[in-house]
Amino acid sequence: MTKHERIDLYQDVTNRIVEQLENGVAPWVQPWSNTASGPSLPLNVTTGRRYSGINVLLLWGTVQMCGFTSQRWLTFNQARTVGGSVRKGEKGTTVFYADSYVPGGNEADEDERAVRFLKRYTVFNIDQCEHLVIPPFLVGR
Repeated sequence: MTKHERIDLYQDVTNRIVEQLENGVAPWVQPWSNTASGPSLPLNVTTGRRYSGINVLLLWGTVQMCGFTSQRWLTFNQARTVGGSVRKGEKGTTVFYADSYVPGGNEADEDERAVRFLKRYTVFNIDQCEHLVIPPFLVGR
C-alpha cells in the first residue's frame, strides 16, 4: 500500500459510526437485549484480553447490527490456530491497536524518540466461525 492509497483511519471510524446511526443504532449504547452473552465487554477469545477504547463501540455496534449472540472475537489466523475457520463470505470488523516503541530498544531513554504507531486488524465474531476449539479458561465468558 503506498502513501496515496492509505485509508484515513479516522474517516473510516467516523463513516462506520455514521452508518450505525443511520441504521438506528447508537454505537455508544451497549446492546443489552440483543445478545445471549449478557452485559459484557468484547473479548478476544484466544488471548482472553478485553477490547478497549473505540474498539468497544465498534464491536458493540457490529453485534447490534448483525445480531451476534456473543461478545467474543478473533482474527482469521487466530481461528486457524484454535482449529477452526471463518465461514466463507463472512465480513470482518476492523479494530485498532495503538502503541509506541523506542527504536533500538533502549528503554532508559524512553521519552527520547518514542515512535507511536496505529495498526488495524480485522476480527470475526465466533458466530461467524466453525469448528473452533475454545481454550477451557474462556468457556462461558
